[in-house]
Amino acid sequence: MTSIDNLIANTIREDVRAGHIYNVPDSSGYIKLDAMENPYQLPDPLRAELAQRLADAVLNRYPLASYSTLKDKIRTTLGVPAGYDVILGNGSDEIISILCTACSRQDKRAIVLAPSPAFVMFQRSAQFAGMDYVGVPLKADFSLDRPAMLAAIAEHKPALVFLAYPNNPTGNLYDEADMVAIIEALGETGIAVVDEAYQPFARTSFMDKLPRYPNLVVMRTLSKLGLAGIRLGYLAAAPALLQQFDKVRPPYNVNVLTQVAAEFALDHLDVLDEQAARLNEARTELAAALAALPGVTVFPSSANFITFRVPDAERSCAKLFADRVLTKNLSKMHELLANCIRVTVSTPEENSVFLNALKASLQA
Repeated sequence: MTSIDNLIANTIREDVRAGHIYNVPDSSGYIKLDAMENPYQLPDPLRAELAQRLADAVLNRYPLASYSTLKDKIRTTLGVPAGYDVILGNGSDEIISILCTACSRQDKRAIVLAPSPAFVMFQRSAQFAGMDYVGVPLKADFSLDRPAMLAAIAEHKPALVFLAYPNNPTGNLYDEADMVAIIEALGETGIAVVDEAYQPFARTSFMDKLPRYPNLVVMRTLSKLGLAGIRLGYLAAAPALLQQFDKVRPPYNVNVLTQVAAEFALDHLDVLDEQAARLNEARTELAAALAALPGVTVFPSSANFITFRVPDAERSCAKLFADRVLTKNLSKMHELLANCIRVTVSTPEENSVFLNALKASLQA
């Protein structure tokens, strides 16, 4: 072994050395339908106004540590109940990391539990925080296996249970009664985290249930709404819980440019909501077009993406890639996702290019 190999072996955790980098492929020159982004930008007049606000931002000073103006806009425009507050993160990824860091234990291995398949960062963040992760398989139709979830909670007594609503990568909304049963089963021994990253498209939420369940927290992001580039997530919860999470949040974790851009966008939320409504209409049309293709099974989606099954996902994704269309082959994520592909709902033009490439892959 070289000296650098010895250094790494002696200092870097074994599970980190054995792991893999979260790879994001270069999308230059491709139609990017693999990351659930909003394809629409702000209208030109708003972009010009935003440019001026960003130019006026005070870049030589740290952000105001309380982020009071931005947090107030989030509370008043995004439905946070009276008496509840939010903390901010560099995307929902950092929020997940904060939750895991705050709930990990030094005296024993704490548990993170989630339905499976689920957002990959639930498991990665648990691992990096020194927690154990338990995945409970979904049913074949991607619905929650309520008895299995309740049995796993009784057995493992998890500190955190993540429930994505809608779920990524499957796109469906879990049954509300099943989720309530899970929240109630946790009681005072665990925190239920409802991840509502795709709420702008689902148009349903657990946010109004915060006062009813002290162990419930609701996590969202502005990324899917149309602001993926600014990386802003937020978590709503009872102030006493937020105070604990805030202790492990890095100071100044949201930069000034993100703060200015987010405040501006929330002042024009109607524009972003209109874009989301347009994408919901396109989702219906795209799902119908996919379902009409031979050998394709389309799963219900309440997000801005569609998950569907084809006879040979490897071949279809290779053809799509050759035609400069990026999608996500889900086949290796979980056995329930065999030959499944996830595609972002986009503009009519990009949806058409995708459909034509997919048709060609099915005929090859």
